Amino acid sequence: MGNCIGINRNDETLDTGSNNVSRPVTGTTSSFVGVQRKNHPLCHETIRWKSEVPLTEGQLRSKRDEFWDTAPAFEGRKEIWDALRAATSAAEALDFQLAQAILDGANISVPNGYLTECYDELGSQYKLPIYCLSYPVNVVKEDYGCDSPAEYSEPVDGGTEVILKLRLSSTCTDVKLPVYSKDTIGQCKKKLQAQEGIDAFTQRWFYGGKLLGDKMHIDEAHIQPGYIVQVIVNTEKQSSLAIS
Repeated sequence: MGNCIGINRNDETLDTGSNNVSRPVTGTTSSFVGVQRKNHPLCHETIRWKSEVPLTEGQLRSKRDEFWDTAPAFEGRKEIWDALRAATSAAEALDFQLAQAILDGANISVPNGYLTECYDELGSQYKLPIYCLSYPVNVVKEDYGCDSPAEYSEPVDGGTEVILKLRLSSTCTDVKLPVYSKDTIGQCKKKLQAQEGIDAFTQRWFYGGKLLGDKMHIDEAHIQPGYIVQVIVNTEKQSSLAIS
């Protein structure tokens, strides 16, 4: 597309077999300060790559979670890492307009049009591993039907029942989902899958402009009654599962 420049990563092969998670790369030099870094619109395409060691969807999600959980502990600003995480989720769900809005709101520039290399307004560099941006072409799909029935069943202390109002990007409609305050977002995604037939791993939940992580509990999200939770659905993954 016209906005895409700089790199060609089609069918790139990366070694992701190591248990070590890629560390975020950041840094500043005095020459960046006060200098306008050329910015380009976010490229509207999904980077294709191949893992040297095939990963299951669960393994890939674990690697992503570990990267994002540890990134703020290194150099760079936590609010920029949070914005990048939200932008990557939106871009992976093919909502490039939302991803661009998140980048613009945080004053993040992408000189080559890809989230692999980003800069904040102070000139600090943030490099994201490719496995955080898209699934490899050789990802090993998991059989969600084999999950333990107890995975999203209510715990003894499930808290109070809450009715969430969810807006689905796939249908542009609002649905109501009964959950419990002690449920995790991951468990709620499973409940939405059971109710609406939307695979849990294709869902990204946002509230107040922030991405809700799978391990967060509903009561920790502080969702006000009547407020809407945005559910971005990666329809590309959904359709590929239907075909297979």
